[in-house]
Amino acid sequence: MEVSGRRTIIAHGRLAMRELRLAAARERHHGLQIMTFEQVAARLAGGLARPVDDETLRSTVQAILPSIVLGELDSLKSLPGMVGAATDTLRKAWRAGVDLQARAGEHPRIASIASIEDAVLAALPPAMMRPTDLVATALQRLDHVGPLFGPIEIVGITELSPCWRPLLHAIAARVPVRWTAGPRSTPTWLDSGAIDVARSEPHAPEIATVSASTAYHEAIEALRWARQLIASGTAKPAEIAIASVTPADYDDHFLALRADANLDLHFVHGVKITACREGQVAAALADILMRGLSQTRMRRLGSLLTAYPGPFQALPEGWTRVLPADAPLASPQAWVHLLDRLTAADWPDEIDHGPALREIISLLSQGIAAAEAIGEVLLHGRTLAIWRKALLAGPAASLDLTLETLKQDDGLDACVSVAWMPASALAASPRRFVRLLGLNSSRWPRGISEDRLLSDHIISTDELDPLPVSAADRRDFVTILATSERQVVLSRARRDSDGRLLGRSSLLQGHPHEIYLRRNRVPGHALSETDRLTARPEEFRALPQAIAAATCWRNWLREEITPHDGLIRADHPVVRAILARTQSASSLRQLLRNPLGFVWHYGLRWRAPESGDDPLVLDALAMGDLVHLTLDRALRALEASGGLAAATAQQIASAVDGAAGEVAEFWETERPVPPRVVWRRTLDEARELSRRALAFGDEHLPGTRAFGEVPFGGAQPKTDVAPPWDLAASVEIPGTGFRIAGYIDRLDVSGDGRRALVRDYKTGRKPKDSIILDGGKELQRCLYAFAVKAMLGEDLTISASLLYPRDEVDLRLEDPENILVDVAGYLRAAHANLLAGGAVLGADTGGTYDDLAFALPANAGAAYCKRKIAAATERLGAAAQVWEAP
Repeated sequence: MEVSGRRTIIAHGRLAMRELRLAAARERHHGLQIMTFEQVAARLAGGLARPVDDETLRSTVQAILPSIVLGELDSLKSLPGMVGAATDTLRKAWRAGVDLQARAGEHPRIASIASIEDAVLAALPPAMMRPTDLVATALQRLDHVGPLFGPIEIVGITELSPCWRPLLHAIAARVPVRWTAGPRSTPTWLDSGAIDVARSEPHAPEIATVSASTAYHEAIEALRWARQLIASGTAKPAEIAIASVTPADYDDHFLALRADANLDLHFVHGVKITACREGQVAAALADILMRGLSQTRMRRLGSLLTAYPGPFQALPEGWTRVLPADAPLASPQAWVHLLDRLTAADWPDEIDHGPALREIISLLSQGIAAAEAIGEVLLHGRTLAIWRKALLAGPAASLDLTLETLKQDDGLDACVSVAWMPASALAASPRRFVRLLGLNSSRWPRGISEDRLLSDHIISTDELDPLPVSAADRRDFVTILATSERQVVLSRARRDSDGRLLGRSSLLQGHPHEIYLRRNRVPGHALSETDRLTARPEEFRALPQAIAAATCWRNWLREEITPHDGLIRADHPVVRAILARTQSASSLRQLLRNPLGFVWHYGLRWRAPESGDDPLVLDALAMGDLVHLTLDRALRALEASGGLAAATAQQIASAVDGAAGEVAEFWETERPVPPRVVWRRTLDEARELSRRALAFGDEHLPGTRAFGEVPFGGAQPKTDVAPPWDLAASVEIPGTGFRIAGYIDRLDVSGDGRRALVRDYKTGRKPKDSIILDGGKELQRCLYAFAVKAMLGEDLTISASLLYPRDEVDLRLEDPENILVDVAGYLRAAHANLLAGGAVLGADTGGTYDDLAFALPANAGAAYCKRKIAAATERLGAAAQVWEAP
């Protein structure tokens, strides 16, 4: 075991320090310290002195800004980016050694920054010092340099901020200082007489230049290259590095590809905090506080917070089942209305958790202004630490952006993994095999920009930022080429994510030969199983998944009907089950016009995905629901106060207005709502249509009683109004085997019970031509007329019609008994066809109102359906004849 006196190595960056410590441990060096120069200055200053860390500086600036006077910057101090801008400016001034207090009289802006500095220094802990103070204190304790540090070696550093240079030269006068530059350049200010500069010849690695289609393609090719080096035995993972000056542009790509490749790729600069569950919790809470309450956001937050101590953990498992599926719940009032209606029986554990959820809603409704207090109540442990850090890193108003910038360690060991890192970290800690990404013009090197608060005309950029990123990028590029031992691959993207052409970096001028990598090329070595199968189509074709996909694709392109178009085995149990259920007019319409959709909807329980956004306008179906609800409530009010038949126009208008107000309150709680201006106009239109529908009186039966939304066939009543028949009685269409149930929009029954008027409201425009079944689209009049006669007796005279209040037109159904005979024939044919396995497409498949069109081939209405409809019509036989019915 080697025993030696105290020595110190000064390095730059976390990766370099990790690797140096590992090397020291392997060589059994005792008494060796590995530190940054900032840590050396703080140690020498003594007295528990420590430098100002970024988090403390940012939080201090945030705390002092509201209370100080900044002159011309007063109007900016409350803006979201001011904390970050002031922090960056102070850092630059301190590193450059600019004395802001001494120069405050030169310009009002410098005086403003000096005021910020003065307030920050007064608020910092006494032991926390800015760089110039650390240097001044350390220079007074140079006698302790030898015992504290011994001989000092500086490794992997190409530059040092001006604030540290006087201390370095003073230390070099007391103890031996060795600047191990290797093949790197050395700064011109370095006193080579006092400091021993150790140089070596630059390496001559194999250099290749490649171009990929996009940044994502660059990331793919980088991981292919790394895996090939490892699999071939050419390199160990710890010898491979992938780097860029802007790693944030590639982080998301590498994060996804790392999981697919199952490769240990260490992010030296850390991964996004939102890549972990705790970060997602913080992001979900920030989303609600910044954008307001909604059911989607609450479901997300609740599912993430259930596993953590706090108010959400008190809610039972599956508590979100009490939330109406279509309700946006976009305001505290909507949540209050919902909770007021819930009872203990509605909750999964049959215990009323309404008060607990009400407290959560009340807390969240305080918004972003109470972000700190809300986080303290709802969050716990590491999630709470992330939340606090985000609030320190920026104002609450930009929490979502702040969370995106926060980083955390990915948990991998840098010394045994392929490393993905900034170019500056690679320049300080070289590896044998290197791939540099993003060598495009304006991206590497990056452009020089003025400071946000101290522009170039106030303090020269060369003075405030003597180590600009442009020069650093060029220096790092040269350093990497000189220190990489075996191979360097220079990569650039030909286009950005929007398809715009990108130019070559000026750093590639000496490397004219460029290998053009196609996005769909067959790689020499795949990065993952997916990549391998894509590169070997013959092998992929043999997989069951590929065989099934290829067969499906070929069948879609054939004109005949195949199993991929809905052919199933005869007498399928799922089909028998759904045909045996009680049907509705809507389900029978779908059976006649879209058998494939009927099986998908009622057999497989497929549903169209719900949008999380509120609509700009209500669609036709939603508008119809709104009018129907208004009509039902208004009709009940009129019947309770003398009856519709005796109501005046003013009474009808008053009842409609009251009903519309109740429906609007209900709708805003349960359903998506358009913007306020559009919503008011929609309600006005619903009122007008409802008023016309109720005032339309072409026939008044003597002693009429009017009913709305009348249930039959076992349907559950929507109101407490007693219906005119037995709700439990079954209604079966003769000769078809179908039982039906549903709700009749409006039913008027004469006082003697011998005549009835059945009306179905239509909120759209009336058809140009007279219709009876309209190709199977209009079954309600016929089926509802049959249901009323079945429930009230055969001697009842029925009048069935479609009422279009927009045009004030009532379309009567002539001879409903004979029409029912035709409908029964069509339904028998559809029933027999489906049992025989013909769940094929129909006239409505892929149409405008087909909710399940997303499950069909792309652009199905224009290509697939036209190609298949002839064969489908032949397969359906008599069941398809309804499409030609007038």
